[in-house]
Amino acid sequence: MANLLLSEEETMLQDAARGFLDGAAPISAFRKLRDAGQAFDPGLWAEMAQMGWAGILVSEEAGGADMGHAAAGILAGEMGKTLAASPFLSTAVIAATALRDTGGEALIEIASGRRTYALAIDEGQKFAPLNIKTEARTEGNGYVLNGSKCFVVDGGFADNIMVLARTGDGADDLTLFDLPKDTHGLDIASRPMVDARSAAAITLDDVTATGDHIVGSLNGAMDVLRPALMAGQAALAAEMTGLSAGAFAMTLGYLSERQQFGRLIGSFQALQHRAAHLWSQIEVTSSAILNAGRMLDSDADRAGLAVSLAKARAADTAKLAVIEGVQMHGGVGMTDAFDIGFYMKRARVSTEWLGDYSYHAEQVATYRGF
Repeated sequence: MANLLLSEEETMLQDAARGFLDGAAPISAFRKLRDAGQAFDPGLWAEMAQMGWAGILVSEEAGGADMGHAAAGILAGEMGKTLAASPFLSTAVIAATALRDTGGEALIEIASGRRTYALAIDEGQKFAPLNIKTEARTEGNGYVLNGSKCFVVDGGFADNIMVLARTGDGADDLTLFDLPKDTHGLDIASRPMVDARSAAAITLDDVTATGDHIVGSLNGAMDVLRPALMAGQAALAAEMTGLSAGAFAMTLGYLSERQQFGRLIGSFQALQHRAAHLWSQIEVTSSAILNAGRMLDSDADRAGLAVSLAKARAADTAKLAVIEGVQMHGGVGMTDAFDIGFYMKRARVSTEWLGDYSYHAEQVATYRGF
């Protein structure tokens, strides 16, 4: 069984991240970004990169910290508590994992914070990484890509887009292409999501690519994409659990301040029971998150069950946390004047990204032989 206690180094990382984010990226900073129509703060991302966060999964030879997936989950969890908006998941986790063995200069750029990525997989309403219609046909010594992608998180500002395309007739004949955002024929339409983050709809119209743009090998996308997706799912689950903890802390604060019938509402036993139940769920889910990170670090080939369990639990717990938070705030919880609504919107988007509860529950059932 994986060790579900933080090491001394991980505890120091968590404390440092919490201190930095509380000061540099509180929820009030996110509100200002939302009001200004900004998806993230480039200056904040530069500071994160200086602290080594952008290179958390990049080898030391490429300028990274190479601390592993459990550490990446710790950082993601702390970001979730304050809703810190950054390209951490898309770039430092997903792209860095996909490029780990073949990235070269790209990994150096990621670790330094000079290059950001977005992953373009989804083509329908739900996450289905093998259901790809975007085509890359052979032409001369290269390829021509045609198709469209939706829900490309961070796609509106990313420097590079990783595009999954079909390159053969087999179900797994998929190839991952690393394309600069200014590639001719690559149309990127940025759209704000309900959580005020950035996503994009992408159209590929006779986009030309060469073998140098392929990540991994021809028809071998899943060899690099599968571990990258699991890394992203685990880190996203960690962010969602941090989000749950942040919403819970905000709700407790409100319960300790709001008075009704001459008493603090936090003294009402019914609300105490609901708060205790939510705390228990967050603690159990946190253990599942850490276990997923430990499995990715120690036995990535067998980490699928742990990752899907973590993402499913994170989605369920985040839903409970934000619903309870809004309800315990009363009617004002639905107004923009209170920050609890930001957590609800982020939970909704995070649940859908990289597979929702149903998708991962089905994965868990498959891993367990049902």
